[in-house]
Amino acid sequence: MSRIQRSTAAAAAALAVAVLPASVAVAPHAGAAAPAAASRISTAYVLPGDRVYPEGIAADPRGEAMFAGSFADGTVYRMRPGHRTAEVFLPAGTDGRRTANGLKVDSAGRLWVTDSTSGVAVYDTRSRALLARFVVPGDGARFVNDLAVAPGGAVYLTDSTRAVVYRVTPHDLEAARGGTGTLSTAFDLSGVLEPHEPSDYTLNGIVADPAGRFLLTDDMLGGDLYRLDLATGAVREVALSGGDMRNADGLELQHGRLWTAANVDNTLTRWRVAPDGTRARLERTLADPALQLPTTLVRRHGTLYVVRSQFDKGGPLGDGTPEIPFTVAAVRGL
Repeated sequence: MSRIQRSTAAAAAALAVAVLPASVAVAPHAGAAAPAAASRISTAYVLPGDRVYPEGIAADPRGEAMFAGSFADGTVYRMRPGHRTAEVFLPAGTDGRRTANGLKVDSAGRLWVTDSTSGVAVYDTRSRALLARFVVPGDGARFVNDLAVAPGGAVYLTDSTRAVVYRVTPHDLEAARGGTGTLSTAFDLSGVLEPHEPSDYTLNGIVADPAGRFLLTDDMLGGDLYRLDLATGAVREVALSGGDMRNADGLELQHGRLWTAANVDNTLTRWRVAPDGTRARLERTLADPALQLPTTLVRRHGTLYVVRSQFDKGGPLGDGTPEIPFTVAAVRGL
């Protein structure tokens, strides 16, 4: 979900967005995409705590519950319709987790929670029991970020520092049940991405084609989108028209449309993706300071639920004081 570039360019982008008047819809890059003038932003849920700095969000496909995670301390919250304030589902530091970045709930009701510093933990959403955990192999820098569940149950995770995508298969999960397994590399994009420094953060959001043919993942630094072929292992850059993926954080793919959250730009975008995943055209954009530096998003019943991270207000991106309470926004009309 998020690793925001700590650079003067990112800071300038954040400042540029900060001076926009509220509820302005503009295209973040040159192109013919229509502004989302009719979009409405409201607060859907409140996340209790003074230093939550939420990062990830996931919807349970079996019901109406959603989950959000704290980048600051690893707390996982559960949100339910009819309850404006979320409840603590997994307390801070549960099972030694330092952060809660990417979150996903699979079709069996298992909640996957990435910890950027180590790997991913898997929980039963009914009992809250830890089912298994998977760690990054080797030493050195790592930043396990977002994840996607592919048809068939395999889970794919981005590492923003190593520029690789890991995989956990259903067999891996069964073998590690009750213990710890090791993440295996499914795709290595380090030689494919635009040139970057070893310390840069690149791959971020990731989504799976519902038909099980490919994954899409964004390079938030280079502004590109990549198609990862699940059958052949081939990696190719997606041809983008009307914009790019610079600062793109979380992704959401449904019915041939891809939504992105561009964090320091305070912008959401909607793209039309070709059926084979090789091309994408920017259709709509929404830029609004009320998004409060959005990191991830899910779409349910036509509404986008967007995490307002406030990372630039005393969080990992800047100084200052956050606006309390931390919240998840509902965005309609995009």
